[in-house]
Amino acid sequence: MISVSEAISYEFATGPDLYALCQQAASARDNAWGTQLTFSKKVFIPLTNMCRDSCGYCTFVQSPDSIHSNYMTPEQVLKTAHEGAALDCKEALFSLGERPEERHQKARDLLAALGYDNTLDYLHDQCESVLTHTTLLPHVNAGALSFDELKRLKPVAASMGMMLENVSNELLKKGQAHYACPDKTPKRRLDTIEQAGRLDIAFTTGILIGIGESWEERVLSLIAIRDRHLAYGHVQEVIIQNFRAKAGTAMAGCQEPDLDDMKRTIAVARLILPDDISIQAPPNLEVEYGSYINAGINDWGGISPLTKDFINPERAWPQISSVAQACEGLGYSLAERLTIYDRFQHQEHKYLTPNLTQRVASLMSRAAQASRQLQGDIA
Repeated sequence: MISVSEAISYEFATGPDLYALCQQAASARDNAWGTQLTFSKKVFIPLTNMCRDSCGYCTFVQSPDSIHSNYMTPEQVLKTAHEGAALDCKEALFSLGERPEERHQKARDLLAALGYDNTLDYLHDQCESVLTHTTLLPHVNAGALSFDELKRLKPVAASMGMMLENVSNELLKKGQAHYACPDKTPKRRLDTIEQAGRLDIAFTTGILIGIGESWEERVLSLIAIRDRHLAYGHVQEVIIQNFRAKAGTAMAGCQEPDLDDMKRTIAVARLILPDDISIQAPPNLEVEYGSYINAGINDWGGISPLTKDFINPERAWPQISSVAQACEGLGYSLAERLTIYDRFQHQEHKYLTPNLTQRVASLMSRAAQASRQLQGDIA
């Protein structure tokens, strides 16, 4: 693992220097993960698109005044999950706005009509329903949560996640990306990552680049993740996600990170973080996503054959076969994984509660079979 000062020194790496940095990161990836890249075949379940935060780049969240603001009903959740299972998805990604009922009357009214007074109880029961009635494994992305909230959700989720985004408090100021966002304070986000570690939850986190942070703040964000993983060993993957400007948002006119900036950040992340943390970058947010391979990624995240990326709806998922071909062209194979990584699956119910262990074992064999079929199709 490289030092903070060395990581900071790569801020302006370009040309041959960037190439050498990416080579170093790719070599570290090969040594730790081999020549196989992975993805999770998922279905996206946007349980509610209301939120008490107002991030300057977000189009997922809908105002309560919008006719599109809603909670999915239990019937809609199961319909989407069953359709995903029919396409051999293994993961049900529950994504939702944070605590909308604490800000919006409409959210309270919709929850009451569903028989609930808070979003997290409703989330718990919908995850339980998916586990009971389908073959999918829930992955919960519900934002900043307390120890007790995480503990309650653990038995109904094979893994959980929350983007750290960045440790900069500057982003909370007026005119910045996280102004008026009580759940985006670095302290609150870091505490969630730490509590997940105390509870032995296989956890996904990451940074969002290009939202007004400095290069040094990116590095310090990765260091903060590293420190908590070294304490608890629970971070399974770190996402490096590039900001994309969207019409109708406060940051619609902001400059997006270019491909070199992404490669530079991916490479430094690989060299900063322990080898057992997977480095992931989404393939639908960059046309030349194959370039990420030589920068050091080993995972593409969740890809859905059914549902769009509700966070970036203007960016369609690439076909899984196209991702496999991009890997193959650079000498790598593509394999399907589950939402919880292999090394967390066999630790005497440490990360998985007993009710999830059998489901994971069954899906592991199906994922392996799907990977063999995918590689056969490419060959």
